[in-house]
Formats: sequence, C-alpha cells, structure tokens
Amino acid sequence: MSSFLYRLGRAAVRARGLVLALWLVLLALTGTGALLFNQGTDDAFAIPGSQSQEALDHLKHVFPQVSGTSAQVVLVMPDGQRVDSPRTRAAVADAVAKLKQVNQVAMAIDPFGQDVHGAVSADGRAALIAVPFDVQLAEARQATKDEVARIGHDLGTAVGGGAQVHVGGAVYANPVPKLSATEGLGVLIAMLVLLLVFRSLIAAVMPLLTAILGVGVSVALIFFTTLVTPISSTAPMLAVMLGLAVGIDYALFILSRHRDQLAEGLDVEESVARATATAGSAVIFAGLTVVIALLGLAVAGIPFLTTMGVAAALGVAIAVLIAVTLIPALLGFAGERLRPKAQRPRRAQRRARRKPRARLALRWVRLATRYPLVTVLVVVLGLAVCALPAFDLRLALPDNASEAEGSPARDTYQVIAEHFGPGYNGPLIVTADIISSTDPIGVTNKIAEDIRRLPGVASVPLATPNPKGDTGIIQVVPSTAPDSPQTEQLVSALRGMRGQFQDNYGVATAVTGITAVAIDVSSQLGGSLLPFGALVVGLSLVLLAMVFRSIWVPVKATLGYLLSCGAAFGATSFVFVQGHLADVLNVQHEGSVISFLPIILMGVLFGLAMDYEVFLVSRIREDYVHGGDPARAIESGFVSASRVVVAAALIMFAVFAAFVPEGSATIKPIAFSLAVGVSVDAFLVRMTLVPAVLALLGHRAWGLPTRLDRKLPVFDAEGDGLVHELRLADWPAPGSPELVSARDLRVADDRDRAVFAGVELHLEPGAALAVHGPAAAGKSTLLYALGGRVSRVEGDLKVCGRVVPQHAHAVRTRVALIDCRESADPAGEAAHALRDGIRLLLLDDLDVVVSADQRGALRELIAALAGGPAGIVFTCQSPELVRDLVPPAGITTLALSAQTVEVA
Repeated sequence: MSSFLYRLGRAAVRARGLVLALWLVLLALTGTGALLFNQGTDDAFAIPGSQSQEALDHLKHVFPQVSGTSAQVVLVMPDGQRVDSPRTRAAVADAVAKLKQVNQVAMAIDPFGQDVHGAVSADGRAALIAVPFDVQLAEARQATKDEVARIGHDLGTAVGGGAQVHVGGAVYANPVPKLSATEGLGVLIAMLVLLLVFRSLIAAVMPLLTAILGVGVSVALIFFTTLVTPISSTAPMLAVMLGLAVGIDYALFILSRHRDQLAEGLDVEESVARATATAGSAVIFAGLTVVIALLGLAVAGIPFLTTMGVAAALGVAIAVLIAVTLIPALLGFAGERLRPKAQRPRRAQRRARRKPRARLALRWVRLATRYPLVTVLVVVLGLAVCALPAFDLRLALPDNASEAEGSPARDTYQVIAEHFGPGYNGPLIVTADIISSTDPIGVTNKIAEDIRRLPGVASVPLATPNPKGDTGIIQVVPSTAPDSPQTEQLVSALRGMRGQFQDNYGVATAVTGITAVAIDVSSQLGGSLLPFGALVVGLSLVLLAMVFRSIWVPVKATLGYLLSCGAAFGATSFVFVQGHLADVLNVQHEGSVISFLPIILMGVLFGLAMDYEVFLVSRIREDYVHGGDPARAIESGFVSASRVVVAAALIMFAVFAAFVPEGSATIKPIAFSLAVGVSVDAFLVRMTLVPAVLALLGHRAWGLPTRLDRKLPVFDAEGDGLVHELRLADWPAPGSPELVSARDLRVADDRDRAVFAGVELHLEPGAALAVHGPAAAGKSTLLYALGGRVSRVEGDLKVCGRVVPQHAHAVRTRVALIDCRESADPAGEAAHALRDGIRLLLLDDLDVVVSADQRGALRELIAALAGGPAGIVFTCQSPELVRDLVPPAGITTLALSAQTVEVA
C-alpha cells in the first residue's frame, strides 16, 4: 500500500495540472447531472416485512384513501364561542366540499358528519377536518398544498368573529435539512485552528477548499442517484457533515507530515511522495474503517438506513480519494512556499523545544502516566457516570412536533394536542380482513367497541369497511403522543388482541399507520444495535491487531471506543430526552431522538476513534521500536503527535457542533452526539486513558503471538515498509544488476525460533547458487523466501530489483519455483519459464532428479544460463550430488545448518 501511494503521490505532483482539472471537471459533471436528473428526496420511512408496512402496502390497493399522506385543517373559535353553530357548520361544509375537489385529495371528512366521532373538541371550541391524500408525501405537489391552505384561509374568513384556522399535517412537514450560517462558523473555526497549527494561510486554506470540493462532488452524486433509488433528506446532510469533517482532517494529516519533512530538508516532490505514502496510508486505514462501519448499517435490514449509510460512505470515500490525489497535486503547486523557515541557531532551537505547546503536551502525558492506575480509574469511572442518562434514551422517527417553531406543521400539531389531545397527531389504523364475513359492518363495529375499552385509547373516530367490503378500517386515537412509551404499549396491546379477534369474529387484524411504522422502525433499529456493535468491535480488534501487531493495544482501543460511545449517548439523552440545556441549544423537541442516531454514532465514531488511535499510538510504537524504552516512547510519541491530534479533534468538534444550534430536528442530535463523542474520545480516551494504559502495560503492550502474527495480514498504516524500501533503493550499489541480494536474512517458525538466520548472499545474472545442508536446515524455506512466498521475512532482501516482502507479488511474476520432487519434467518447466521471460529459476531438491534424460536436459539448460540475463538457485543435500549438472567453477555454494549459516 505505502509503495503504491508513494508512486501515486509522485505522479500527482508531476501531473498536478491534470489532476486538478480532472477533479474540477468531475465536480462540473456531477453538479450538472444532479441539477438535470435530481428527483428530490423521499422521507417515506419503510420497513419491509413488518406487520405495519405489509398492512400499509395492502391498504394502498384496497383502500388508497387512507394509505397516503394527509393534511389537517383545524378551526378554533375564541373563548366563549362554540364551533357547532349553524353558521359555522355551513362554512365548514362548504370548505369540505371545496377540499374534495382539489387534485390529489382523496377525501375530506366533515367533523359534523353523522358517522364521524371525536372530530369536535371536548370544549366545543375546535373542529378537525381530516384531508387524506391519494399520494405519498414525496408525490404531493406544492400547488395542491397551496390550494388546501387557501381553502383553510377562506374558511377562517367565512366564519369570522376572531376564528383561527390552522392548516398542517404530515403533508406540510418540512423534513429536508438546510444549511445555515452557523455551519459556516464551524468551517471558520476549522480555518483558525489550521492557521494556528501551520502559521501559513496557504496551508490553512488548502484543506478547507479540498473538503468543500469533495462535499460538492459527493452531494451531487447523491442527488443524481435519486434517479434510480429513493434517498432520505438526511442522507445528503449527513454526507456534508462527515465529508467536511473527515476531508479537513485527512488533508491535515498529509499536510502536517509534508511540512515536517520539508523542515528536515527533503525536496518538495520527494516529501509529497513520502507524505502521501506514510500519512496517506493512515488516511486510507481511517477512511476504510469509517466506510466499512457506515456500510455496516445494512445490518439493520432497513432500506432507507442502508441507503443513508452508502451515501455517507460515498462522501468519506471521496474525501480519501481527494486526500491522496488532489492534496499532493496542490502541494506540488505550493512548492517551496510551504517549507518552514530555515533552522535557527542551536540556542534558539533549544528554546523552541521548550515552547509552551511542547511543554504543555509533555506535562499532560507525564501527569497521565505518573499514577497510571489512578488515571485509568478516574477516566473510566467518570465516563461511566456520564453514560448513565443513556438508559433513558428513547428512539423515534421525527414528526411534526420536531418541526421549527412557527411553522404551519408545528402550530397545527400544538393546536390539535391542546384541544383534542396529543394522540390525534398520530392515529393508528387497525385493518380487519372481512372478506369472508357475512356481516362486515357489524364485525367492524364490534372490533371498534372492543378497542374503545382498551386503556390508552382516547377515541375510535372511524370504523368502516372499504367500498368493496373486503377490508375493515378502524382508526384508533391514542391518549398519548406518537413517540411516547404509552403509545408503543398500546400498539403492542392491539397486536396482542389479534388472536382474540380471530377467535371471536373469524377475521385477521393488523396495526398500521405512520405511527405504527415509526414504532416498528425504532424497534428494529434498537434490535440491530447489538449485532452492529459486535461487528464494529470485532472489526476494530482485527484491524488494530493488523496495524500494531499487538493484542493489548486493540483491546484497549476498543474498550475506549465503547466508553466514548456511552458518554455520547448519555450526553444526548441528558439534553434531548431529559431536556437539560434544551433552551441553550435551541432544541425544538424533547423526549426522543431519531431512531437511527445510535447506529450512525457508533459507525462514524468508530472510524474517527481509530483514526486518532492510529495517529497517536503509531508514533509511540515507532519510538518504542527504535528505542526499546516504553516510558520514553510514550512521552516522545505523545509530544510529537499530540499537536495534530488536538487540531484534528478541534476541527471535528467545530464542524459537528456548528450543525447543532440551527440544525434540523433530525440532524441536530446526530451532530451533538458526534461532537461530544469526538471530544471525549480524543481528549479523555486517546490522549489521557491511552498513555496511562500503555504505561501500565509496559513492554507487554507490544506483543503478538507469533502464530497469530503470521496469520494476520500486514497493514502498513504508517509506511514502515516504504521507509525500508527507500533505505534499500541504492543497495547493494546504485544500478546494481544483481538478481538476488540478501543481508542478515532471517525467517522464524510459529514459535519465533529461527529456521535460518544471518544469511548473506548475492547472485548476479548468469550465475548459479547451490543451497545445501541437512533436511531440517531450512533450504526450502530460504528458496520460498527468495520466491516471494514467505510473508514474514526479517533483514534486507531484494530479488530482481524488488524489495521483499513489500513487493512479493511482483517478484512472483519474475521468478519460477519448481519442486523437483513433485514435477514430472523439471527441465521442461524450467525451459518453458525462461521462454516466458522469467529472470530467476528456483529449483527445490535438484539432487532427487535421477533420470539421465532429465539430468542431461538440466545440464544443458544450466550451461545455457551462463553469462545470460537469468540466474538459478537450487537446493540439494550436498553439492557433490550435482557436480555433473553445474561445473564447480560456475557455482556458488551456501551451506545451511539448523539456525547457523556458513557461506563458501
């Protein structure tokens, strides 16, 4: 990975004009496509397979009048006046007649109709006209909504006398989140942080511009995708929020590494290539974890949530692509202008080392590690206490109670709750399959009577069969709000009566309606948290074990992540459910948060937490590997990485927090929880708890069982492999033609016992090398290592000009490995390989070839290699057994014995 990114970074610098042009063209194309083909967002939250969704889909066919969206017209009389006067009744009847003529309106229900119950408030001051539509919310035209609102206004004028008419309902909900000036404030804060970090306007502006460009491309792609699939309005806003945050952070990591290398004297092109390879590897790792976690939202099995996860993952993926392509190109344009000022005299350097930021970081890490057990207990117990409010966290889908103050939908919701009761804002629908009943009307009425006697039922205003007489519809108004626990209990009670209705009336029933669908969505999301959490925790353990080659580091990182999640859930519940600080944060609705907040928070915070973990702990591990002193490594690694981690966390916090004050009811709690989660994870977990735990573990922190080490793939997140490769670029000599060069080569078994060690050899084109020794000496292992078939090789090894194991795959295409014990025609295979352009022949157990024809063919083939471009390495028990194949003058021998090497 790091080698590929090194080449990519260098290529981006050299072709920087083309790279910039391609990204600008992509932005123009996606933006144009979004404008031309955008179908709008769709907030119809569906949950296939649930009882409520199946019943709702059935109603679309048998009773479409009650399966679409709806409006509500509420007439409220002044104090002391009643709504049922003859003059008012006539005006209402006239309005109902006009509403029935409006396009897309399925029907309008006169609150004074003979079969209508509960449409006039108990105090006699308010009447509710229900206006069901025959289309879903996304299909309702603005002209239709305007016409309904106009008829409502005319009704108020006709009644007069201070009467008020409120027009609202689901069709007037405005769930589409919009950007405001406060989001720009977050970007401004991010710029100030970047200015403080880099002390350069160019360096500060660059991450912001690239993040905005990435957000533009991703949002345009999301809206273009509405051409083929419905996407909720939350998806593009989530992509904006995440794209800005990670886009700035990823650019910050690469830019910071580039400036550090420029300060060390590297030229611009080489520094950009190395920064892309090293910090870029960490960026890809962090982005990959976020993307995987977001795609893991599919675990819930809810289409709109899966689509949201894919959309957000797209934004993160584009941020990663920009970081490793466009950022290197822009760094090439900036050139020498990003190089820090020349090194100051030694005395000034000593003073610089004692500057406040470094001094503060050193003091902080020493404070955290002075009594590490105390630090661990304080942080863990403190975060556990902060997580306690999470037990009160309630999940629900947004309704008109969460609309902005003063909006028609919110005003109508409040008026209905005041005069009729909160349950009228979220009625339930009970369907009955009465196709086989001989008395469909009587059965429907009997079911309605049974439901009226249930606790928690405020009213049953409607009970009627559909026009075909095959489905009965009973509208049930709860006595509590749609998102209350009591309403959820009522839905469970109604579903629990299914057997009773089947036994008594011979009909099957189901509970549906928008409120029931919302309850089912929240229930399924809550049930998905455990498998999703297991996926995220398991993923973090594996990925971090790959990066740090350790057991304790992944365990510590995962437990810290869970503490951060708990604290974020607790803070969110404290504000949005319990109502503390709600006025300060401009919270429009208390009591519940949007259902998919927990799973979004867990997915996004996982990626960000692993990002900080990799950036901080990799520096500590690097210092430990070079110095071997765990305490000193913690201090030096922390001081060197803390500045960038603090800057990244502050930027993340600023971007997320900016969506809280004026954000929509959907985005606000998500942004708040992410802002809290990021700050807790960065400052309390990664920068306080992590050093303390590492100090407690000491050397034990960096151990991985050898067997597990061999099975886990290597993810070089900090570019150690690239550093090794660059070190060997001119070894053994610039332009050396050698096919094989090895120095202090070692391969160990699963118990870390050396199979062989200390091997040093050099093989030029046209030469032959015989590796001999007893059976247990590791001859075959060495041969397989030279062929790029051994993943864990220590020491320096280049084969056909490629460093192994970093380029083992490329080596395998230039090398032919033939097992003479298994091959029926080793000479023929070797000749075929040479015709295909193979540079190096590896023949295992050459001395087992006893056929005179085969030995003769091999003798001719090996003789033909002399002086040519290819070479040969073979193993045998003793060189004496192959003297007739390779003349003594043309052979180099390497004698292997158990864990010892002798070179002749």
